[in-house]
Amino acid sequence: MKQILMIATGGTIASKSSDTGLKPLITSDELLTYVPDARGFCHADTLQLLNIDSTNMQPFHWLKIADAIKKHYEAYDGFVICHGTDTMAYTAAALSYLIQNSKKPIVITGAQKPIDLEITDAKTNLMDSLLFASHDQAYGVTLVFDGKVIAGTRAKKERTKSYNAFSSINFPYIATIQDQHVIFYLDDKKLLTGPVQFYNTLNDRVALLKLIPSMEAGVLTYLADHYDALILEAFGVGGLPSYESGDFHKAIDLWISAGKTVVMATQVTNEGSNMSVYEVGKTIKQEFHLLEAYDMTLEATVTKLMWILGQTTNPEEIRNRFYQTVNRDILYTAKW
Repeated sequence: MKQILMIATGGTIASKSSDTGLKPLITSDELLTYVPDARGFCHADTLQLLNIDSTNMQPFHWLKIADAIKKHYEAYDGFVICHGTDTMAYTAAALSYLIQNSKKPIVITGAQKPIDLEITDAKTNLMDSLLFASHDQAYGVTLVFDGKVIAGTRAKKERTKSYNAFSSINFPYIATIQDQHVIFYLDDKKLLTGPVQFYNTLNDRVALLKLIPSMEAGVLTYLADHYDALILEAFGVGGLPSYESGDFHKAIDLWISAGKTVVMATQVTNEGSNMSVYEVGKTIKQEFHLLEAYDMTLEATVTKLMWILGQTTNPEEIRNRFYQTVNRDILYTAKW
């Protein structure tokens, strides 16, 4: 029987009503009592690592979760992390970079409603996650929610209330779970080679800015004094405004001249960026040799940069690592 460690961090799944609204109050041991049938396929221990609303999740929490898994890695066959839904996609992506090449499954789950309610998705999601973490074919960091198994770097919360809150962006689901049966669409564990790798440093000085019509380039200039990297959510397939003042050009020049990292991404959820299509994208990318997110999610782009900048400050090494595929995060293979 598989040995699973369930790590609780709080979130809606562990919340109860209070005078100030829902807040995490249910312990890790209590969570497990709501899925007694899991004893039929695994033995689960619990660890109450955090008990916070996921709105309060920060990079140092990701490091704490990764460290807890590292400390218990040899003792367990798989891990389930109970987490709030609001920042779950960021945590799934961050753990994909902090824990690489894991032959053991690391599953993140949560719920749209607390587990102690009569009508809730929490019991199903937790049961599915324990089941998937106990499966021989499962590995690496995934998010399990509403019967779907999503690569940790491809998850995005697209609905605030519905049970089918998460989608896999620009990548197929790894598997689905129906009536306690796991149906795999991708079965490539055999391709995994080498030992698991844990990382313990992140640089959280990464800014994400969504462009809007009429935005002043001075915002970029201000951010340059406070951050080491900037991700710009551009319109469509990607580009920067080419106003007559040329201020955006000057702002990007300031970033690059200071040795900082600039990544162009898109505000559009599906299909990714391609800055080579329009003049407003192609010229500025070529001039400044900007990085481009292509088909990566914004959550993966943010956390990947934090991970990379935590390992190196060398511009060429940053570029090389950014375009290396980690946990299925980027498929674009054309020369960059």
